[in-house]
Amino acid sequence: MSNVFVLLFAREARLLCRRPAELANPLVFFAIVIALFPLAVGPETQLLQRISPGLVWLAALLAVLLSLDGLFRGDYEDGSLEQWVVSPHPLALLVLAKVLAHWIFSGLALVILAPLLGLMLGLPGSAMPVLLLSLLLGTPVLSLLGAVGAALTVGLKRGGLLLALLILPLYIPVLILGSGALQAALQGLPAAGYLLWLASLAALALTLTPFAIAAGLTISVGE
Repeated sequence: MSNVFVLLFAREARLLCRRPAELANPLVFFAIVIALFPLAVGPETQLLQRISPGLVWLAALLAVLLSLDGLFRGDYEDGSLEQWVVSPHPLALLVLAKVLAHWIFSGLALVILAPLLGLMLGLPGSAMPVLLLSLLLGTPVLSLLGAVGAALTVGLKRGGLLLALLILPLYIPVLILGSGALQAALQGLPAAGYLLWLASLAALALTLTPFAIAAGLTISVGE
């Protein structure tokens, strides 16, 4: 099983490297939203710091959602998903490799970019570790939950809107905990509680969502 996981992960990494535009779109969107917001509300540092937790996490949430509509679409169109479903290997393991590759090339890049954009919003250096750690724990949850919706809508020609309607309510706890951790750091309060809850959500998502994604793909391919 480990060999299958590694081989599929390497395949997905190669495919993603051949489509740099798809990788760049969420990052560009994330950067543009945060860069334009100070132009709209003004350059006042205190105001930007006050709204930065919600702004950073909302931009990250939408950027991840933007990249999920085509997560399984290429495999669906070329028939790879049908081979995955009838394969003797566990489908949950296969989709976990795909989602993990997608997160490393898009979500992890977003985490790395976040401190630079945080400086544009006037975030102090003391809040940067919390920003990085909260995004590092939260963005995999966003990708895994979003993959469930992507699996259910992969057979629809215009499933992007339906995907958003299905997934956005599930994103609310991550949004609250992530922005709450950053808000606590800005106020000089301990953020460990928020981060522990995010870590718990990440562990649950990593454990349970691959089976939900596999079930969604089975339904979509069967139709």
